[in-house]
Amino acid sequence: MSVSQRHRSPAPKPERTTWGVPARWPVRVFLAVVSVLLIVVAASSAWKQRPTDVPAAAPTTQARTTDPSSEAPGVRLDDDRLHAAFARLRLKTPTGIALAPVGGGTPVLLGDQTIRDAWSTIKIPLALAAERRNGQNRSETKAIVDSDNRSARRLTRSLGSPGEAVDAVTSVLREGGDARTLVLPATDDDEWPHLGETLWALSDSALWTAKLPCMDGSEHILALMAQVGRTQNWGLRKASSEDAAVKGGWGVDERDRGYLVRQIGILTLDDGSRVAVSMSVHAPKMSYDTGVTVMNTLGRWLGRHRALLPGGRCPGPPAVSSAPASSTPAPPTSTPPTSTPQTPAPQTPASPTTR
Repeated sequence: MSVSQRHRSPAPKPERTTWGVPARWPVRVFLAVVSVLLIVVAASSAWKQRPTDVPAAAPTTQARTTDPSSEAPGVRLDDDRLHAAFARLRLKTPTGIALAPVGGGTPVLLGDQTIRDAWSTIKIPLALAAERRNGQNRSETKAIVDSDNRSARRLTRSLGSPGEAVDAVTSVLREGGDARTLVLPATDDDEWPHLGETLWALSDSALWTAKLPCMDGSEHILALMAQVGRTQNWGLRKASSEDAAVKGGWGVDERDRGYLVRQIGILTLDDGSRVAVSMSVHAPKMSYDTGVTVMNTLGRWLGRHRALLPGGRCPGPPAVSSAPASSTPAPPTSTPPTSTPQTPAPQTPASPTTR
């Protein structure tokens, strides 16, 4: 036999087959294919035999129950009802409300929450800082009851230098739980700031107002807020003139010539708990009177829904004023002086001072 014949590969033999499948294929591959075919046939048969009268499974997401006892801790169905009721007002003017239980808690926010100037609502933390430093006085009474701007400027100067005044008001805000608001500093070191131009969010002002009754020395401030004159007898006062302590603020936005009308206050509810309210309304070219009308609508709405409002109480006994009493008697509060620069006229442009 030649060398070439010894190294030549033998001719291939015909492959053996089983059921038409080459015998050299792995048996497990063939079995896997057969298994898949059997599963498909079984599933198809089961689907054809499925009863048509069996209802589909209900979704796993459950609707919230109306039974408050079944709610998880901290969840208030009343918040949902307030949102729904507020939507039904269908207010045409951008309007916002923030509600917080006295003593502290998560605020309920309704409507427009654009951060705007505080205007004269900032006079409440200003007055508290001034009373703690200087005691009760006539300027404090006029600044709150009549929203008198000159009196507020005197309170600001009584806190020391412009920087010290800013620090004093900021300290009161932080003490009341407002950790974000930056009190507007003076543009000149020799001038005291116009505190009313401080940007104060409704949520922050509601949280601070909710702590006000629990803060040292606030009793007299709240008493003055309950005696405001006719220039502030609107808004929350329409919910209850006897159970509401308020401070209003208003001024013109120079960018669109529309008034901003806002208010902070505390409303005592039927069970003795109290809720802090901060609300505002603003629209381009809106008049002061229009703003007050909307605020009165909000006040009456809050009065009708007071059972849904998030009431709370201060932890422990109420705060008692620790500031020394002033020997200067407070003026009568039934009728505010006609010369008060805060008193608006529908066609009178706003003054540049704090409102």
